[in-house]
Amino acid sequence: MYGRPVNVPHREPVDELVRTILSQATSDGNRDRAFASLVERFPDWEEVRDAPVDEIEEAIRSGGLSRQKAPRIKQVLEGIGPDLDLDWLEGADRDEAIDFLTSLPGVGRKTAACVQVFTWDHPEIPVDVHVKRVGERLGLFRPKASFEEAHDELLRLVDPEDSYEFHMNLIRHGRERCRPTPRCGDCALIRMCRFPDRWAER
Repeated sequence: MYGRPVNVPHREPVDELVRTILSQATSDGNRDRAFASLVERFPDWEEVRDAPVDEIEEAIRSGGLSRQKAPRIKQVLEGIGPDLDLDWLEGADRDEAIDFLTSLPGVGRKTAACVQVFTWDHPEIPVDVHVKRVGERLGLFRPKASFEEAHDELLRLVDPEDSYEFHMNLIRHGRERCRPTPRCGDCALIRMCRFPDRWAER
C-alpha cells in the first residue's frame, strides 16, 4: 500500500530530542516551523538552555503549546549535562540509552524511541496515537494496553530490520485510512482487522 520507506539517520541526537518535544500534540508542519524558528533565534543548544523561558516560548510559538514546551525544552537541555553531549548513546546498551533518555524531564518512551530511530537507525517502534489506534484495531496488542505495553509488544512481534518500515507505514495508515472514523472500504488490512463491522463505512 505504501512502499518501503528508507531511514536516513541524521546523527544529531539533541536536535531530534528537541524536535520530538516540539512535535507533541501538533502537526509535522507546525513542528518544523517551530524548530526552524528556534534554531534561527539561537545559534546553538547552549544558548537555548541558558535563555529565559519566555524567549524560548516566543521562538517556538508557531508550533503550538509553547507555554508548556518551552520550559520542558530548557529542563531537558539542562538535564543532558554541561557538555550537551548525547553522542555516547549511539554505542550504549539499548536499555541504558532508553533509561537515560526517559530520566530527562518530560521525556517518555515515544520520545526516547524517536531519538534512537531517527538519529542512528536503532531498531525501535515509537508508539504515537496513530500506531496505538491501528495496533489495537489489528489486534497487535490487547485492547486498552498502555503505551508502554504497546511499545514492548511491538518490539517483540517485529523483526528489528523491519521496525522502521513497520513504524512509518503504520503511522501513514493511521493518518490516511485508519483514522478515528476510518475509511474501511479501501483498506487492504480489513482481513486482519478485529473490528471491521464496527468501523465499516455506512
